[in-house]
Amino acid sequence: MRSPVTLQSIADRVGVSRMTVSNAFSRPDKLSAELRERILATADEMGYVGPNPSARALARGRTGTVGLLLTDSLSEAFRDPVATEFLVAVADELSDRDLALTLITSGSGADAVPARDVSMDGALVYVCQKDSEDVHWLRKRGLPLVTVDQEVMDDAPSVNVDDASGAEAAAQYLLDLGHRRIGLLNLRPTGHADAGPDDVETLANPPAAERNRGWRRALSAAGVEPLAAVAAFRPVEAAYDAALALLERPDRPTGLLCFSDAYAAQAIRAAESLGLRVPEDLSVVGFDDSALAVTVRPPLTTVRQPIAEKGTRAVRALLARMAGEPLREERVVLPTELVVRDSTGPAPAQP
Repeated sequence: MRSPVTLQSIADRVGVSRMTVSNAFSRPDKLSAELRERILATADEMGYVGPNPSARALARGRTGTVGLLLTDSLSEAFRDPVATEFLVAVADELSDRDLALTLITSGSGADAVPARDVSMDGALVYVCQKDSEDVHWLRKRGLPLVTVDQEVMDDAPSVNVDDASGAEAAAQYLLDLGHRRIGLLNLRPTGHADAGPDDVETLANPPAAERNRGWRRALSAAGVEPLAAVAAFRPVEAAYDAALALLERPDRPTGLLCFSDAYAAQAIRAAESLGLRVPEDLSVVGFDDSALAVTVRPPLTTVRQPIAEKGTRAVRALLARMAGEPLREERVVLPTELVVRDSTGPAPAQP
């Protein structure tokens, strides 16, 4: 059997030290261009595939990898435009610092990778229950953590969005347009198939709970009791069915506040199936201002959250924690903004 090619065997062939060969791969500035080119050419000729990543990680005391713990399966995450934009922002920020990203899915599904088994230098925890087994293992390992879009943990910096204020602004906008029969279409708490609108505050993920609080804060101040429904995140038909049930009521709402742009798009579909016009008969408001908001017809009035900035800020906070540097902000709350488009209008005189 042919002996494996090592740094030492390349060094012997070129007539230099093993450290010189190592520098040719990892610290090229230490060598002249001519010497490095000769070493690399020799390595290629001998069939050397490069330094062993595990050995390099052991020698450096770090892996060069950051983990991202997701609450959904990868297939679900990549179908969600908001999660996808967040992932891209995180990956780009890490790439600019020559760091890799490892995706870890929470739970025990077919594509789940246990957090206890992944080599990484730190982790972002994205919309996960803080008492989940995966979060438990990350904390038990003593890894630097930053949480994103979830309940704050005492020992980890957090990056959240001001969901409640954004939702309150959306509800107030419908009230200012004269709507008094207003519906809420929110996220059904994951893992609770029988949960209803009254369970959102205690069982749903923080964005859903905060948006519910913001909507109800504005509506309560105006003396409006909303009609409420919840729908599972997947399949998309769940949001369609929930919206349809609200719109088929004899006291149907003239305005609908939705958990996300995806939910709002399904609500528009449901309205159209009943012959209702948007916004003449029904005003619809989304949340996120994802790419979907301007592709549906009519374009969505929605609440913009800074998705890419959320990813960038989370990575920077994590890298500071990994380096042992003090953070300027342990608790980051990013602002939201109401974006008015064509899916909303004055309340109809005869709903």
